[in-house]
Amino acid sequence: MNALVFLVLAALTIAAAVAVVTNRNPVYSALALVSTLALMSCFFVGLEAYLVWALQLVVYAGAIVVLFLFVIMLLNVQRDERALPGPGTVVAVAGGAGLLALGVALAAIRTPFAGMPAVGEGYGSPEHLAHRLFTDYLVPFEITSLLLLVAIVGAVVLGKRRI
Repeated sequence: MNALVFLVLAALTIAAAVAVVTNRNPVYSALALVSTLALMSCFFVGLEAYLVWALQLVVYAGAIVVLFLFVIMLLNVQRDERALPGPGTVVAVAGGAGLLALGVALAAIRTPFAGMPAVGEGYGSPEHLAHRLFTDYLVPFEITSLLLLVAIVGAVVLGKRRI
C-alpha cells in the first residue's frame, strides 16, 4: 500500500471515528461507525488479506452495527439535550487533545519510515486465520462473545419500562 493512500485512509478513519463519539443522535453515530469499520477494512486490502477484509465488512460493518441499530430502535433512544460544559472543562479538554496530538506528531516525525513490514506466507488466508483464532485466541474469542451477550441483555434490562 502506498504511503499516501495509507495516510489518507488513516485520516478518513480517524474523522469517521470522531464522528461516532461526537454525534448526538445515536442512529447517526451508528452510521458513522459503519463508515469507520468500512474504512478500517481497506487496510486489510493493502495487506492482501482479502478474507479478513470481507469478514470485517460482513461481520462488523454489517451484522454488529445492525445489531446496535436494533437495540437502539428497541430501546427507543431519543436525542438527549445536555447542558454545555463550562469554559474550564472545554479549555482542559482542548489542552489535553492538543498535547496528545503534539505527542503523536513528535513520535511520527522522530520515527523513521521503513516501509511496509513483510507479512508471512499465507497471511489472511482462511487456514491461517482459523489456526490463529482457534488456537492462540480461542479464550479471548469466547470471552468477547460472552461480553457482547451480557451487554445486549443489560441494555434490554436497563431500557425496559417499569409500570
